[in-house]
Amino acid sequence: MTAQATHQARLAVYRFMPEKRFQAILLPGGVLPAEFAYPDLLAALGDDVDGRAKELEMYATDAPLPDYSLQYEIDGITRVADDAGFERFHLVGYSGGGAASLAFCAAHPERLLSLALNEPAWAGRSGLSEDEAALWENFREISTLPPQELMPAFVALQLAPGVDPPPPPSGEPPPWMAKRPPGLKRFIEVFLESDLDTDALRRFKGPVLFTLGGKSSPSYYKREAERLEKIFDDFTVEVFPERHHFDPPHRVEPGKLAQSLRALWERAGR
Repeated sequence: MTAQATHQARLAVYRFMPEKRFQAILLPGGVLPAEFAYPDLLAALGDDVDGRAKELEMYATDAPLPDYSLQYEIDGITRVADDAGFERFHLVGYSGGGAASLAFCAAHPERLLSLALNEPAWAGRSGLSEDEAALWENFREISTLPPQELMPAFVALQLAPGVDPPPPPSGEPPPWMAKRPPGLKRFIEVFLESDLDTDALRRFKGPVLFTLGGKSSPSYYKREAERLEKIFDDFTVEVFPERHHFDPPHRVEPGKLAQSLRALWERAGR
């Protein structure tokens, strides 16, 4: 095949490739890696979405870096966006990834078209309610526990009263799991010693979606939503009544969440 024929063949293929209407970066939580967290949601979003599931920078090294801060996550998101050619994009973050998404929004509101937060692990410390402040003192206490005690306590703090925790996975833990307890401890330390620039967040005028599990701790995520609603001009809360923090909608109800995200992105485009 000649070079010209090869070029024509490629053009024919490109004509039938769907146009990528939406460009998005998706950040996972502090436990399940991005590659396992988002395949179902990315499939449900459709072929016109250029979605990049990005691992947290916390786990880029074998152990948390002593100087780790959310600036590492901000820089990582910037790197992925620049490498993908995303000048402005939609950002989706769950749990620890939601905290990183808020930090990125405060640092670079001009880069974002929309922000979707699925129960962010942290939303700054300004204006904490009494029950939120008590919750964070509990997190401070459990951060000193050994790994076998840390994980059950970590899960229990994020569920509504009377909600049973998910059963532990069977079999040998995967290799990536060894990084999680020290990573979660470092996240807690960073969240306790950091705050968000709320004035910078107010400069973001795009739409914000906050998804909330009906069986998650109301002292945690519902209170977060109430604080963030006072900061963002265009803020919507969507409740998934049967979900909690450890069976989130991007894994259990990806089709429904995909519809909500596409509606959010359409609004941002308008």
